[in-house]
Amino acid sequence: MTHIFLRAVAIICGLVLASGIAANRSYGQTYGIDFRNTLMPASGGMAGTSVAAPQDFISAINANPAALTQYRGTNFTLGGAFAEATVNLTQTAPVPALGVAPFSAKSSTPGAIVPAIGVAQEVDGMLLPTTVGLAVFGAAGGGSSYVQVPASNATSSYLLLLEFAPSVGIELTERLSIGATMFIGDGYASGPFVGTSGMTNAYALRGGFGLDYALGEATRLGAYYQTNQDFRFQDEAILFSERRPRDVDMGLPQQVGIGIANESLADGRLLLAADALYLDWRSAALFKNLYRGQWVMQLGAQYRATDRVKLRLGYALAQNPINPTAGTQIGPIAVPGGIPSVKYLQSQFAIVNEHRMAAGAGIEDLFMPGLDLDVFAGGMFPAGDQLGNATRVNIESYWIGLGFTWHFDQPQVARDPG
Repeated sequence: MTHIFLRAVAIICGLVLASGIAANRSYGQTYGIDFRNTLMPASGGMAGTSVAAPQDFISAINANPAALTQYRGTNFTLGGAFAEATVNLTQTAPVPALGVAPFSAKSSTPGAIVPAIGVAQEVDGMLLPTTVGLAVFGAAGGGSSYVQVPASNATSSYLLLLEFAPSVGIELTERLSIGATMFIGDGYASGPFVGTSGMTNAYALRGGFGLDYALGEATRLGAYYQTNQDFRFQDEAILFSERRPRDVDMGLPQQVGIGIANESLADGRLLLAADALYLDWRSAALFKNLYRGQWVMQLGAQYRATDRVKLRLGYALAQNPINPTAGTQIGPIAVPGGIPSVKYLQSQFAIVNEHRMAAGAGIEDLFMPGLDLDVFAGGMFPAGDQLGNATRVNIESYWIGLGFTWHFDQPQVARDPG
């Protein structure tokens, strides 16, 4: 089975470049700019619910790596999603310090393809049962563009964060597992400051740690913690009336999540799960001024309709993260024009929607034994927010996706959690 794992790793490395090229614009946004697991092959159909009992192993790598021990043998997933947001901005008063006049327009930034590619391998010969994983996926993104409107003074912002994530889960006892993930981030950004801005890239590390505990045969508890991840985009913007280029810091926040999952209902065919997440945006570079701390509740259900078909449904409630008291700075940079200018710049990453729905399905042994297909679709309900006296943003988005998963060397009987 080792040669299968190494071959899958080679495929992932070969697709990293293609993933970066395909995801070259904007995403349908979810929690702030962070996607969490809402675009993963199986979790996507459950609105991202995945902390205690993720239904695809890439969701375990990206949230609670201790749940990797729920996967046996060798598993390889090739998947992705298409996500698109519709953003409308109305500016009713001029912002002279930014050279912006009143206008109303729809963002011209199109949708994008978001990758979800990975492999998980149960390792033999270890002192404790161990599963390792490796994945590349889109972690965050957002932005908007109004360059087609002269009154916007070429307003445009963009952020894309890809993660290359090695991970390990270790089963300490029949009930308790621990895990860790190292996130190697590759970021691309321009904006959000009105002025001359070029696309630049940067790299940053992040750590993730998780616990998973089986209360019995039907109920699992999970929890994870992730550190913040700060990117420094060097010489990314020439701000306002300045002539020298400035570095721009952006990042993802530290966060925690807890979850519970139970599959005792309907003779074991119905899985119900719930997650509570907290994203500490005050720890994230640049966004510490744009966003406040954000609570998220995710609810998901999966029903095994037949021996081969699973149906999924999910709902997520995410607190509007927009900081109403953003002040007159964005990060360390004092914005000319004060609060009206900051509110205008804040609108470029204003993901204000609180309600999300998703549905999906999984088909096992699609064309051959060991090949599964997962599909999903979801969206954010339309919402708007007034930022200050003169700036209003309205946004909605949708996403669809799928994933093919190959299973090799699967045992006939899974581990009994006790």
